[in-house]
Amino acid sequence: MELYVLWIVVFLALSFDFINGFHDTANAIATSVSTRALKPRVAILMAAVMNFLGAITFTGVAKTIGSGVANPAELEHGVTIVIAALVSAIIWNLVTWWFGIPSSSSHALVGSLAGAVIAGAGLSAINGEGFVDIMKALLISPLLAFTLGFIIMWILKRAFAKSSPHQVNKGFRTGQIITAMFQSYSHGTNDAQKAMGIIVFALVTAGEQSTMHVPLWVQISAATAMALGTSIGGWKIIKTMGTKIFKIEPINGFAADLGSAAIILSATMIHLPVSTTHVITSSILGVGSAKRFSAVKWGVAGRIAIAWVITIPITVVLAMGVFWLIHLFA
Repeated sequence: MELYVLWIVVFLALSFDFINGFHDTANAIATSVSTRALKPRVAILMAAVMNFLGAITFTGVAKTIGSGVANPAELEHGVTIVIAALVSAIIWNLVTWWFGIPSSSSHALVGSLAGAVIAGAGLSAINGEGFVDIMKALLISPLLAFTLGFIIMWILKRAFAKSSPHQVNKGFRTGQIITAMFQSYSHGTNDAQKAMGIIVFALVTAGEQSTMHVPLWVQISAATAMALGTSIGGWKIIKTMGTKIFKIEPINGFAADLGSAAIILSATMIHLPVSTTHVITSSILGVGSAKRFSAVKWGVAGRIAIAWVITIPITVVLAMGVFWLIHLFA
């Protein structure tokens, strides 16, 4: 294996992580920016720092990504598979970012990796149990986030029912700064590890290491790439998340951030990758439903849901095509 090929993989993985950073910046700061709890630039810089800290704290999700979809040690065209998966996921992330659709980078990566494995080694190479566990986490976590967001908002709504709306919003605008930090940290603990897992997948399949241990240089480089991407910001998605689902007030943003961050960090603790986009959007929908069901713009929510549903099948097919193109011209 030529060393330059591995460096191509590392470059693509960090590029994916960088794009993931600005693609998913909205997840952590959309509510705090839309309620003016934080100025946009301050929010983005804060998110970048907290994303970095979260990214270097854990490695369990990286190991799950690196071995859950397939066993890298058993793949003949492993590095080509990784390159095809990353190219596919990057293309889909850029397309959805361009149109301001808060689709899932996690779904894009998992779907792309599965498609590339199928193209390169056949359906039998998919680790059925691991892949099902990942899919369960990706599908169940938004439901939990919707429920938790609804419950937190329901409790807050009743607790402050007789309080002055002005004073409530003033207090929760300050509280949002804390929950935005918590949100950004939890995002880093889960999302940055996906790029780490892909790099380790490539290192194992290339024979550079025999275990799913995540080297320190991989941790730091992935954390840095995500933080730099976050520092750019994804304004189109921030607008969708922060203003187009329903009119978010500080108490709503506080509830949504608290609920989603709790779900994401819980998933990280049990080494399961989740879609931070799905979790945060679902939490916002749950909070909006608790506030007033009719206040939620369900048409916008429906278009977001369609992007969720189509991401995995599209990226599976896209990655298969990319793999065959690489294999054809290599």
